[in-house]
Amino acid sequence: MRVSILIEGQEGVGWEEWLALAEACERGGIETLFRSDHYLSVVGRHERGSLDAWGTISALAAVTSRVRLGTLVSPVTFRHPSVLAKAAVTADHISGGGRIELAMGTGWLEDEHAAYGFPFPRTGERMRMLEEQIEIVRREWSEADLSFDGEHYRLHGLDALPKPSPPPNLIVGGKAGPRSMALAVHWADEYNLLMMSVEECRESWRALVEGCERAGREPLTVSLMAGSLIGADEADLADRARRLAELRGEDADDPAAFIAGLPGSWIVGTAEQAREALAELEEAGVERVMLQYLLHRDLEGVAVIGELAEAVS
Repeated sequence: MRVSILIEGQEGVGWEEWLALAEACERGGIETLFRSDHYLSVVGRHERGSLDAWGTISALAAVTSRVRLGTLVSPVTFRHPSVLAKAAVTADHISGGGRIELAMGTGWLEDEHAAYGFPFPRTGERMRMLEEQIEIVRREWSEADLSFDGEHYRLHGLDALPKPSPPPNLIVGGKAGPRSMALAVHWADEYNLLMMSVEECRESWRALVEGCERAGREPLTVSLMAGSLIGADEADLADRARRLAELRGEDADDPAAFIAGLPGSWIVGTAEQAREALAELEEAGVERVMLQYLLHRDLEGVAVIGELAEAVS
């Protein structure tokens, strides 16, 4: 099992905090530092700022040497696919090559689109945009004479230089619906499941394996984005539960009750309990997890996850 961290960058994560997180991930053996790609707080805290996702990734690529970096996920509504493909390639070259990951999705937070002036089409149209975007991104990374004539995008005779070598890991995120799975099977390297139970992961893994077999391709990597609250021991877990409750504006006086109220799809517990949960997910077909880490100023917690990553690798 491979373990990565996902930081919700739109919740007021500043540049110095990004630097500290990247350094902690490199020290702690975290495989990939992912960041969300949002411009406004997703919990309605509009006083919290957000640095641009790809600007952050490129800057971190210049000051790190080992940790992989990527978005989870970049919405189709923010950028033209040629801009997105170029942003990922730029970060890849800055990193020295082979350390960038791009996850793509339809986007969902209507408030940030209205605030920033991004069009927010209906779900079906955003899905069609995703289908065109992922094809364009994949083909720009490899083809020398690319033309494309779609509903939303048109390209003519493009050789987008420089090329990435190897191309960034390309991920489709979703709830394992047939349309997103078919898209991933055709163009992606990985399918990222969103906040699912062990049994839901098992069912999705089976469907993805069958889809790859029908398409005559090697199986996709199956990963899972999961909320997390992990402590080195019971006392450490309770302390982090209090801090997370305070961050979320909930009652911090009873950490046990707070923990009990967290969604069942989260990875919650001591490091030993988290190892057991990851073993169940691995048995269900999940090859790596992206742990949503909400206490982004708590670098000791990153170290705990790094030790967990080493234990399960």
